[in-house]
Order: sequence, then C-alpha cells, then structure tokens
Amino acid sequence: MDITIGVQNQPRELVIESDQTSDEVAQLVAAALDGKPVLELRDTRGRRVMVPTASIGYVEIGTEETRRVGFGTL
Repeated sequence: MDITIGVQNQPRELVIESDQTSDEVAQLVAAALDGKPVLELRDTRGRRVMVPTASIGYVEIGTEETRRVGFGTL
C-alpha cells in the first residue's frame, strides 16, 4: 500500500510503500496528531521513516491491493 505524506514548506511529497494495513497506519497517524512528536512508519524494506508531527500537512492512505501477475482474465 502506498502512503503519501504532504510536508509543510516542502515542494515534494513523501511517498512510502508499506506492508502495514490501512487501519494500522490510520491509528499511527491519529496517535501522532493527538500529541506524539513524531509519526513513525515502516516501509516494505523495513526502513523506519520518521516525520515530525508539526510538519505534517496531510496523509493520504492508499487502498490495500494485491498485485496481479500474469495474463489471466478478470
């Protein structure tokens, strides 16, 4: 799933590909905006991405989709 974070005063967004569920990410974002100083997420490679809560402009949580492989019909 892709997570897009808009950071204040920055022209580009942060885009993170994560294995976390959308509910987990939503809980982490809500906890960060409720008073934690940092939003911490993990990407698919296991790297930690930390964004200061005061700098977050918005967070867009993508849908959880499994990628299709092959030439099968829908």
